[in-house]
Amino acid sequence: MTVFLSWIEASPLATATIIDWIDIGILSWLFYRALLFLRGTRAMQSLLGLAVLGIIYLIADDIGLNTLHWVLDNLFVWVALAIVILFQEDIRRALARAGGSLFTRSARPTDSQVLEEVIRACFSLAKRRIGALIAIERTAELTPFAEGAHRLDSSVSTEILQAIFHPTSPIHDGAVVLIDSRIHSVGVFLPISLSKEVSRAYGTRHRAAIGLTEDTDAICLVVSEERGTVSLVQDGEVHPVVDANDLRQRLREGLEKGRADEPSDKPGDKPPTKAEPEVADA
Repeated sequence: MTVFLSWIEASPLATATIIDWIDIGILSWLFYRALLFLRGTRAMQSLLGLAVLGIIYLIADDIGLNTLHWVLDNLFVWVALAIVILFQEDIRRALARAGGSLFTRSARPTDSQVLEEVIRACFSLAKRRIGALIAIERTAELTPFAEGAHRLDSSVSTEILQAIFHPTSPIHDGAVVLIDSRIHSVGVFLPISLSKEVSRAYGTRHRAAIGLTEDTDAICLVVSEERGTVSLVQDGEVHPVVDANDLRQRLREGLEKGRADEPSDKPGDKPPTKAEPEVADA
């Protein structure tokens, strides 16, 4: 204890002022938020690798390994630059989430009747083992993702959604994008998630839904044609639903969320299904 107190008295902490502690607190909070935004990305794995190199660097400096210390000292600048270049998408996504949590516009209301039509369509398609992918816009605009797709601008109904995703339909491939409680576009090809955290058992529909919800705060509904099940995807997490009531509750909770990075594992919620994914779907 005496040695510890002596170390405290000799350290800069002994002379730290209130401003210094505020400075440390703000920096710690920013570092913590950056780790949360980068969690699960390839950039996060690279940061862990850099942390290991940093520990080796400090040990080399402490025990006098001058050559190793010099090599690492000159290597860190280039490694940091390489990470920025190689993982710019992950870094851009993290910055977008950070900005989105500070400057979000109000989530567009989704008519309850529209949700009922979507719910009925999803379970009707699941019963017939017809795959489907529906993306619902919240605060982040989905219009850029729909560029080059078929613009429909139609009201939402169970019959229209069933007709769109029927295998004989020429526009059944891709996703349906709902904006302002209307079918904005069909045949939309969403960005596929490249995260290594996503199980290989997921098919392209699930990966596309995960990819979109990683970049935006949209909500995606996925119908698996292999198992005839319905899943809700939000914030890059897949949540299977057991029935229409479960989907209705999750949709309402998801659409009422104020921030895209708000934790989804609230009391009473079911855990994400990355541990038990569905089989691959087309």
